[in-house]
Amino acid sequence: GQFYGTDFCVFKVMFSAILTTLLGSFWLARLGLVDLTGFYVPETFLLPQFVGGLVFGVGFVLAGLCPGTSCVAAASGRLDGLAVMGGLFVGIGSCGLLFDRLQPLRASTAYGTLTLPQLFELPYGVVVLLVVAVALLAFRLLARFERPA
Repeated sequence: GQFYGTDFCVFKVMFSAILTTLLGSFWLARLGLVDLTGFYVPETFLLPQFVGGLVFGVGFVLAGLCPGTSCVAAASGRLDGLAVMGGLFVGIGSCGLLFDRLQPLRASTAYGTLTLPQLFELPYGVVVLLVVAVALLAFRLLARFERPA
């Protein structure tokens, strides 16, 4: 239902997890209990991350399963789960075989370690407030479109 706009449970759960982590790390850092500068931030490569997300997302929509649920489906003997698992291994193998050829794409649009406060040139607390506000607004709007169970 997520991909057809009828059930936003996955979105709400994932966004809630992001908010919990964001608020927890913000307040722990603010209280001096955690030093966020010690956390690893992976580099941002905009184009390859977009392409990877697009391929991954198209696979989700076509399969109707995410990697985790495909494992459960396969383990319970469902053929669609087995097909998705096969597709996962084909995708992983293809990336491995094409790794060197994909180097120009992988290295393109490098932005270094980029965070939202750096991107928007705003204090961390303001970004936290904005993300929470956007999440609450999204939850409210999605409730209007979601079909009752």
